[in-house]
Amino acid sequence: MRTHFNPKNNPRVIIIQKLYSKFYNDENDLDFPKHRFKKFIKDIVYGTIERNDLILDELNNKLGEDFTFEKLDKILQTILKAATYEFMYKPNLSINIIIKEYLNSSNFFIENSQTKYLNALLDNLGKKLRSNNA
Repeated sequence: MRTHFNPKNNPRVIIIQKLYSKFYNDENDLDFPKHRFKKFIKDIVYGTIERNDLILDELNNKLGEDFTFEKLDKILQTILKAATYEFMYKPNLSINIIIKEYLNSSNFFIENSQTKYLNALLDNLGKKLRSNNA
């Protein structure tokens, strides 16, 4: 059963939208609407953009040689980048919470079959990143 999320209420939907527009639409003006999680949203968006090269290196290293990041849909790439940033730089957030939030947000953008694949990727990535950084 698909859950429909209102992007005004879900900070990670806004994060995904802002990052997608920056990475793939080359939108230079990032404006952030009034939101109770505005500081969190800005932190994740700007942090992911600033550390994009490091995040890409981690994704390619942690997900194995058979995995090709560039072959993924652009929306999946965006979600993985944002989640990787949170895994690496937000140690106070639980892996399970990060995965759950991005999976819930992904329902707004992708089909259920892709959500299962995304879940496996995020779970694998989260365990590998947190075990090395702990």
